[in-house]
Amino acid sequence: MIENILKNKNVLITGAGKGIGKQLVIDCVEAGAFVYCLIKTKSDNSKFTDLPNIKIFNGDVNNLKILKSIFKYSLNNKKLINCIVNNAGQRQRKKFIDITKNDLKKIFDTNFFSIFYLLQLYLKYIQTNKINSSVVNLGSIVGKLGFNDLSGYSATKSALEGLTKSLVHDFSKRSSRINIVHPGFTKTSFYDKFKENKKLYKWTLSRTPLSKWAEPNDISSLIIFLLSDYSKFITGESIAIDGGWSNT
Repeated sequence: MIENILKNKNVLITGAGKGIGKQLVIDCVEAGAFVYCLIKTKSDNSKFTDLPNIKIFNGDVNNLKILKSIFKYSLNNKKLINCIVNNAGQRQRKKFIDITKNDLKKIFDTNFFSIFYLLQLYLKYIQTNKINSSVVNLGSIVGKLGFNDLSGYSATKSALEGLTKSLVHDFSKRSSRINIVHPGFTKTSFYDKFKENKKLYKWTLSRTPLSKWAEPNDISSLIIFLLSDYSKFITGESIAIDGGWSNT
């Protein structure tokens, strides 16, 4: 990683307690950033006990009150948020015919509407405080390609890609950027359990030209590049990071 690539960056990361979010917090600090971590489960705070240059907030990404408190804190402490990574999300594996209205509402609330409302708050924030910023949304190859029994989840990620592209002009008016990345199979918390289904696991490897799953820092490295000034002419992009899955 380029030393201090995120120097003078104050990054808000949602879903910071696990998986890609956890790795991203660690890597952003190493890259020179100050990080605001939104962590849903308080017990996950202990993962960052010895990590400098972070401020942890505990709460659900759907809670606008907690989001507003993060922006207020940043203003009061003169560490204005100039980067956001919308990482928080949840999966929903269910047969299409069995998905209820409540199921769909729940998955859209977390994976789409929470980001929609956060970005509304953030656009006002950067306009008021004259901040040039970079936003990275976390999509999924599921949203680009579709997977069996993941239609609700896929719909949220497809909607998020559409939102990202629609907001390019809104953010560009403030010399700010917004992109979306689509991770493939990544070694997060469900990896060990997934491997127990040997047939399915071998199929994912055979379907991936690089014949392996991504490490969390494979994803975080791309995100850090998009947050940094090295990508200052990149906006509105939809980037798959999936070992070649989407090209087979």
